[in-house]
Amino acid sequence: MKDIIVLVADKNMEFAVKGILQRTVSLKIREISYDVKVHSHRDPGVYNTAHDFLRIFLNKYSYALVMLDKEGCGCNDDSKQIAMNIQSRLDSSGWKNCSKVIVLDPELEIWVWSDSPEVSACIGWNDTELRSWLRSEGYMLPNAYKPQNPKLAFEKALRVKRKPRSSSIYGKLAERVSFERCIDSAFKEFKGTLQQWFPVFLADAGLYDETKKE
Repeated sequence: MKDIIVLVADKNMEFAVKGILQRTVSLKIREISYDVKVHSHRDPGVYNTAHDFLRIFLNKYSYALVMLDKEGCGCNDDSKQIAMNIQSRLDSSGWKNCSKVIVLDPELEIWVWSDSPEVSACIGWNDTELRSWLRSEGYMLPNAYKPQNPKLAFEKALRVKRKPRSSSIYGKLAERVSFERCIDSAFKEFKGTLQQWFPVFLADAGLYDETKKE
């Protein structure tokens, strides 16, 4: 039996999650075995049928993590209620106390926009230049640290630099950007869930010293 199955809504999310799960030291978790599955019907499919999709995997994984964007999932509830709706169906299908729903509000790109210079480098920009451009184009308010529409800003920034949009970019960002710089509540919930499920072995605790920086 593997440790965890992660159900995601698209390839971008798949690459991002795989990049993140490789970084067990940064996550402060033990080494884990995992599979990431992409729902063919994207966010609405995850919202409506995650419980059916995951039912056949009950005896193959210890835990299940479900991830989707709030934007485009087809439900007008807030992100907390969306997660509760899915979780209720997961609980009834056999995943009670061993599953978690992470809703990215509004979408995956909210995790992209940290203040790390790695973000700019991965999409072909100089960091100062990118921040200035975002504000001058109205994508980001003067005192904000993330664009108001993270997906639109991300796609536009790629087009300006004539950099093809690719799922591999999300993987590179996930592999390089410091987790300490991501303050999004959904990411914190994602990381906290993994730490609860897969705590560090005592013998390895020194590797995960909270005082050490990435």
